[in-house]
Amino acid sequence: MYQFESRVRYSEVGADGLLTLNGVLNYFQDCSTFHSEDVGLGVEHLKEKHRAWLLSSWQVVVERYPGLGERIVVATWPYDFKLFYGYRNFALFGQDGERLSYANSIWAFIDTSTGHPTKIGEADVAAYGEDPKLEMNYAPRKVTVPKDCVPVEEFPVRKYHIDTNQHVNNAQYIQMARECIPQIYPVHEMRAEYRKAAVLGDMIFPEIHRGDESDTVLLCDGQKNPYAVVQLMR
Repeated sequence: MYQFESRVRYSEVGADGLLTLNGVLNYFQDCSTFHSEDVGLGVEHLKEKHRAWLLSSWQVVVERYPGLGERIVVATWPYDFKLFYGYRNFALFGQDGERLSYANSIWAFIDTSTGHPTKIGEADVAAYGEDPKLEMNYAPRKVTVPKDCVPVEEFPVRKYHIDTNQHVNNAQYIQMARECIPQIYPVHEMRAEYRKAAVLGDMIFPEIHRGDESDTVLLCDGQKNPYAVVQLMR
């Protein structure tokens, strides 16, 4: 298990004074990035090898959002590697060890010179080690797309959406999806399936389905092919 300590900053909380969902997602992303950097398999190493880990899907469960100033511990660990997929758990703890949030994620190992998945070698992952799989109710990798989705106003990909892979960051898709829902409510579980990468200048054509217990947002291109499918559960 790899972990680091932090404290909830004012810049990470919402109007209610609590860490936002995107704050949780950013902590998880940062933790996995720190893990890679500290074992010598970070961004520059991957760039030299023409490789990248791209998030295929994740499932995040939030039991409690920590408040401003709370001290937290963020942890991550891989639990399996198969062909070109890596499987990684995350957890967010309070100072007293209370588990506040946890997640499962599936990553694809990509050859950036071709854009296609490539087989994971022993040298690509040995430094990470493996820990036991977290006990949780694992959802399928794919998010079911409801049939009766309603289009809402389109918008462009902005510069601040882009990360070092030169496409929209994983967490930014979730923020986009939340912006498409009129009501603000605490999300207790989030699932996201990433289908293709949006880049600077692309237009996003969202479609939403409002349910009794959850909302589903499709973030699509102009041909209604989803970049990402996001499910937000109340």
